[in-house]
Amino acid sequence: MQRRNKPEVLAPAGNLRGLKTAVDYGADAVYCGGKAFGMRSAPKNLSLEDFEEGSRYAHERGARVYVTFNVLPRNNEVEAMREYLGKLKDTGVDALIVSDIGVMLMAKQVAPNLELHVSTQAGVTNYQAANAFYELGARRVVLAREMDLQAVRDVRARIPDDLDIECFVHGAMCMAFSGRCLFSNYLTGRDGNHGECAQPCRWKYSIVEEKRPGRYFPIEQTAEGAYLFNSQDMNMLAHIDDLIDSGATSLKIEGRSKSAYYIAAMTNAYKTAVNEYMIQRGFEDADGNELKPFHDRVIRPGDPDYGKPETEDAIMANADGAFAGKPDLDAMPVGGASSGNIAIGEPDNLSYHARSTRRKSNTAAEILPEGWHHAGVRPAPHVKLPDWLLEEPDKVAHRDYSTGFYYPEHKVKQSTDRSAYFRAWLVVGEVLSWSPEDGGRMTIMSRNKIEAGQEVEFVLPGAAPFSYTVPAGGFRDADGHWVEAINNPAHVFSMPCPREVPVNAAIRSRTKKPTMKAE
Repeated sequence: MQRRNKPEVLAPAGNLRGLKTAVDYGADAVYCGGKAFGMRSAPKNLSLEDFEEGSRYAHERGARVYVTFNVLPRNNEVEAMREYLGKLKDTGVDALIVSDIGVMLMAKQVAPNLELHVSTQAGVTNYQAANAFYELGARRVVLAREMDLQAVRDVRARIPDDLDIECFVHGAMCMAFSGRCLFSNYLTGRDGNHGECAQPCRWKYSIVEEKRPGRYFPIEQTAEGAYLFNSQDMNMLAHIDDLIDSGATSLKIEGRSKSAYYIAAMTNAYKTAVNEYMIQRGFEDADGNELKPFHDRVIRPGDPDYGKPETEDAIMANADGAFAGKPDLDAMPVGGASSGNIAIGEPDNLSYHARSTRRKSNTAAEILPEGWHHAGVRPAPHVKLPDWLLEEPDKVAHRDYSTGFYYPEHKVKQSTDRSAYFRAWLVVGEVLSWSPEDGGRMTIMSRNKIEAGQEVEFVLPGAAPFSYTVPAGGFRDADGHWVEAINNPAHVFSMPCPREVPVNAAIRSRTKKPTMKAE
């Protein structure tokens, strides 16, 4: 397999529209499920015809398509999986994401031309397991989300260079190890290991006394109730250089059940961050031309520095250089803090110190069979991301953010007071077309109200959002009649816009009051 010349941004899609949106907003690859045998049954997912069309669309634009084939199959599903795989292999998709060894060997027989990626469901936490899957034919391992950066580095140092490492960077997290959970099955009969999770870990719990049925008593974890297994969401945007330096080949955004807007905004954010990494580290110029071959910063066996414990001087150099300028989530207010460091309901003008203090990386050395292994990455300058980019994760629906398990001193926590999403921004429309006539005019499909004087943003591929205050007197309905405001969802309207905006671009606006919405 040819080695990638830059880190891959891997976006989710729950249907064909989501796949095309991900590609349009810069995804190097898209992962999606078919009508069966994937770990998300709630999205519509893709038919075989959708995979054919989606693969053509992606390949014409330099992207790839991966299919989730990662349920833990039962006996009565094995032959049906074989039959489905025989049809899937001819659709043009590029890889299968699998978790079961039997399915993996079946895929090698039935679809030998498809790459095999080992799902996070397989729980790969060490280099021995990664190498074993490589010997079985895998060309990528999706590491368990429970690993920290040092563990990622140690795996990267001890596996072949042509074995990719995929790591989650954004989205919902699960209370179970690598997603293997029986909680939903036990309470509702919906099997989480077959894509049917009811997410009971997000529910608010009370107790009922045996002799007083129907009378509920809250479990006072907090004054708001008890959310016993309710994990924070992951957001690694502000720390993306740490993860790439640690050897991650592919950066995976969670969210196959999410909207096209979420896919567009988060794909664009992480793709822009990777581009900034490549430019600021000197691998590419601003036009994307290669200046030197991309490489991570992991010290491998055979390197002159391999086996040397990191010195205090190196740690301090790293702290002064690579660790300067990143946000510290723990310094932020609890309610909805994110990589942009803007808490829902909090003022945007936070102090520079609160916005720029970066947490330390994991520098604890680990004893391995051959002795001491270098504990951290070579000192490197921190990749500085623009403020607009750091604020993007706040503009999609999300729970409290964390950096997952990547930093041992800042591990993911449970959200103890709610399971609802924060929503500070709302999608109000999607662009259908733009014309230069009359100084610029666009046709949109409405989603929520737009009125004169309202400030909206257009989400643009590869660029900062375009902010625009809607003028008065310019709204027209589909028949060309003047209307006072756009207040009818799922209808076609037009309005003035002096700047050309691409088709399908999302239009968003701040909510008048930050809201929380349950799943």
